[in-house]
Amino acid sequence: MSDPKPAPEKTSPTGGGASAPRAVLFSGARVFDGRSDELTAPTSVLIVDGKIVSVDGTEDAPSEAVTIDADGRTLTPGFIDAHAHVMLQPEVPVMANTDLAYHALYGASMAKLYLSRGYTTIRDTGGSTFSLKKAIDTGMTEGPRIYPSGPIISQTAGHGDFTPMSEPARLLGGHRDNMQRDGHLLVVDGVADMLQAVRYVLGRGASQIKLAVGGGCASDRDPLDITEFTAEEIEAAVKVAGDWNTYVATHVYNPTGIRRAVEAGVRTIEHGNLVDAKTLELMKDRGTWLCPQVIVYVQDPPGLAEVTKAKFAQAREGVDEMFKLTKQTGFDRIGFGSDIISAPDTLARINEEFVHRTKWFSPAEILRQATGNNGRLVALAGPRDPYPGTLGVIEPGALADVLLIDGDPLEDPSVLTDPERNLVVIVKDGQVAKNLLADGR
Repeated sequence: MSDPKPAPEKTSPTGGGASAPRAVLFSGARVFDGRSDELTAPTSVLIVDGKIVSVDGTEDAPSEAVTIDADGRTLTPGFIDAHAHVMLQPEVPVMANTDLAYHALYGASMAKLYLSRGYTTIRDTGGSTFSLKKAIDTGMTEGPRIYPSGPIISQTAGHGDFTPMSEPARLLGGHRDNMQRDGHLLVVDGVADMLQAVRYVLGRGASQIKLAVGGGCASDRDPLDITEFTAEEIEAAVKVAGDWNTYVATHVYNPTGIRRAVEAGVRTIEHGNLVDAKTLELMKDRGTWLCPQVIVYVQDPPGLAEVTKAKFAQAREGVDEMFKLTKQTGFDRIGFGSDIISAPDTLARINEEFVHRTKWFSPAEILRQATGNNGRLVALAGPRDPYPGTLGVIEPGALADVLLIDGDPLEDPSVLTDPERNLVVIVKDGQVAKNLLADGR
């Protein structure tokens, strides 16, 4: 018996298993383009060979085009989660007691879940996603485009150090924990180790680098007020990333750590819940992005230690002040992320993030954060961008990731919380991944 042939390589990322028409024509769609405050009047949008060709009906559709009558429904760009962890969804004890093969199978199922919720792109900010990305891009499995960071790079006793307390320090002959062994985390100390780590991760195919430069909620040893990595260590990471023509993203809550990171040249602050006005002004002046999350703080994950609960409460309280400060300072480089870890049930409800943010932002602002803003954010990868082109907008020449929504999310974002019913068509890379209308519904 001959060996089975491997899945064929494809020249563009697809969802695998989706139908693949060369052209798709939406007629009668009210378009949110990723930048505006309002929907257009009913119009036509033509997609050919994975790109948006026209948004006004002036271009003739090829005779073989699949025509979808939107009938006044809302057409938006595909959503982008700019702070995802697709490989880190099993519960922590399960992650610690299974191997990378299990993590990959679990991650593949989570990638399908992301796509079903309308996320045609994710920026993965920590986890061994390189093989999953390749499997999606070559059509082996379904899922969103992935901008991989690879392992979160942390210092000893930092946010990414989950070495068991019973394990001696590596200085004394201790070993790396399973999360490091499997490529989800990487613990380094000193400039020389940082240089090696960043070069290694970029060489694996990372589109950007992720550092932990402050305490974290889910890690027991580092309170939110502490600052991690010296300025010299962060600058070393930024220098190597710059040499590779990409950037560094940093996990950090407190203003001291945020300032150290911004002054070192990082481009995005992940979380930032405890930021103060002075630090936010510095970010504004330097053109730094803020990528916050709400859903992950709404309620405590189950099984938390008391010290971890206290940190979640601190972060939860900080969200309100952080968003008030963005309004007061006119800070608008705001992304849209989830940071859901070890909580697949929460990931299934990820679109509740759109509703949670209405406390501070208009629905149009929130949709821009999840589309046009995040499209600009992921493009910071420059030449390391695995999907050259424009994402997060509906305009001629943009990559063809779009959603047809039954309802108007600019009036009522809660329509997005029922994706099985209200996300009637999902198109990724010009291919129809879901079409309820074809079933007569």
